[in-house]
Amino acid sequence: MEEPYKYKTIASAVTGEFKDRGSKFTAYAYPILSVADVKEKVQLLKKEHPKAVHHCFAYRIGTEGKEFRANDDGEPSGSAGRPILGQIDSLGLTNLVVVVVRYFGGSLLGIPGLINAYKTATADVLAYATTVEKWIEDQYEITFDYPAMNEVLYLSRQVEATIYKQDLQLFCTIQAGIPKKHAQAYITKLSEMRNVQLKHIN
Repeated sequence: MEEPYKYKTIASAVTGEFKDRGSKFTAYAYPILSVADVKEKVQLLKKEHPKAVHHCFAYRIGTEGKEFRANDDGEPSGSAGRPILGQIDSLGLTNLVVVVVRYFGGSLLGIPGLINAYKTATADVLAYATTVEKWIEDQYEITFDYPAMNEVLYLSRQVEATIYKQDLQLFCTIQAGIPKKHAQAYITKLSEMRNVQLKHIN
């Protein structure tokens, strides 16, 4: 089987809503890169919605989607986090979190009702989201002398590298994400250049 070179995520934060018997379920989807991002988003929504009874969420992280969690935040086990994660997975998405904030409307929905509400709110928010395909990258630190800058940056553009940090002085350093698909050719070309050093950093 061919190694995957791209993954699917969402382009930007979006919001959706579902109501059932007075209860309001507002879903927030965010692109993320780490568990720290998840904590930050959940804390932010808890501050924004202090009177909400539940802040349930699920996330999947990593280009292979191996890191995930489903959190029911006090709802009956399996009635909130899992339906949210199920919707993320049905679209084959990763590097995102969906948080569903619930305001209780006075009527109990029962477990099937809760599953449907969290599932529908998540499906709604993800229907609004723009999905994007991104390259799976290897992270490198590249150091080089100033005269080599144009060639290094030209090569980086050619392989669709993402420049995360750059310090272009007399001695230059850039941190770049190189798409795995092109990494070997890129490394070979840079290795042939004088005074260029590469360090793998992930």
